[in-house]
Amino acid sequence: MTSTFPSSPKKTQPPRFAQLFIATLLAFSLVTPAPAQAQTSLPCTQGVLPGGALYLICVPPSGWNGDLVVYAHGYVAFNQPLGFYNIELPDGSSLPELVLGLGYAFATTSYRQNGLAVLEGVEDIKQLVQAFPAVTGQTPHRTYLAGVSEGGLIATLLAERAPELFSGVLAACGPIGNFRSQINYFGDFRVLFDYFFPGAIPGSPVTIPDEVINNWEAVYAPAISARLAANPGTTAQLIRTSKATLNPADPVPGAVQVLWYNVFGTNDARQKLGGNPYDNRTRWYFGSSNDLRLNRRVQRFTADPAALAAMQAYETSGSLRLPLVTLHTTGDETIPFWHELLYLGKVRTSGNGSFLPIPIFRYGHCNFTAIEVLAAFGLLVWQTTGQEVAGLEQRFTVAQARADFAAAQRHFLAQPGNRQMLEALGGSER
Repeated sequence: MTSTFPSSPKKTQPPRFAQLFIATLLAFSLVTPAPAQAQTSLPCTQGVLPGGALYLICVPPSGWNGDLVVYAHGYVAFNQPLGFYNIELPDGSSLPELVLGLGYAFATTSYRQNGLAVLEGVEDIKQLVQAFPAVTGQTPHRTYLAGVSEGGLIATLLAERAPELFSGVLAACGPIGNFRSQINYFGDFRVLFDYFFPGAIPGSPVTIPDEVINNWEAVYAPAISARLAANPGTTAQLIRTSKATLNPADPVPGAVQVLWYNVFGTNDARQKLGGNPYDNRTRWYFGSSNDLRLNRRVQRFTADPAALAAMQAYETSGSLRLPLVTLHTTGDETIPFWHELLYLGKVRTSGNGSFLPIPIFRYGHCNFTAIEVLAAFGLLVWQTTGQEVAGLEQRFTVAQARADFAAAQRHFLAQPGNRQMLEALGGSER
């Protein structure tokens, strides 16, 4: 049993690289979450961009191939210091070291603010690209952009709105399909949690008390975990009604993670968007033991017009003028996989663009291995240049990877609805 993935409308995948890519894509097991912030001992230059964001620029001391990889990091809580976040992969690999090891220069930015920083991140990445020649004294031949989570949305918006700055873009696990739907996803999970577990989190789903934020790790997260674990039947109803993709073997960590985004992101987003962006006044929830009771008693909220208007600037169009490759775990509890399907629909509606979405059949948000990231980047480079990344193939163990991929795919396709989801994305079983 094999699957084929959609290829660039301008080219067909070269058989040798395609086989290596498919064989290695799912060859690795679950890994633990990455630290929030990582440091690098590489010879790099740090400074401040015109907008106030920090930058980190690293160039190989020898063997630079002349190309640059720019990295857009994921969401960081509003109350954290500026820094270079998410530059260590979940398996412990250093992203700058991986990039420099392939002969590319590496650059990233803190953004000028934390919390909701999509539009600011777009501007800071532009400034970072412009700063590279001044800092290094050299202009790159090609510039690739890679973004993860919130950075995945930043990267996709730049692919659509500033294609002249980049040769190709890789966006991983980002809310690229519909930003408003992502806001509503977090809000829905919180209002449903409050219905099934009343009183567990003080305050409102749209107004978070400071006491909850300040004591989340020490008090609320452990208490919530305990209540979820002690009431598996109620937790199952929460999962069914919210449609969250949680690991059935251990749904508690994923549920707490989704609630974390509501707790730490709500007040910040409300301030930056000019009002409450969440709306469920006409939503009908189903999947509980008593849906009529649920929909009568669940809290209802109406989005503020100013926030709805502000969110338009965060929406993608699907209009692409350069290659975009995306990487997304099908079991992403934080930014659901359906964003890939929605964005695919936008690309098809726009009538132009080279878009290749790659599903990773695994639970967890941005739960990728170094080899998967390298393989996706290699495919992006091939789509852009028609050439393979030098030295990439020797990192793959093809025979074992093929066996692991086949087993993982059989398991994925055996789950209800997954076969249809893959076909909708563009794959087909043969």
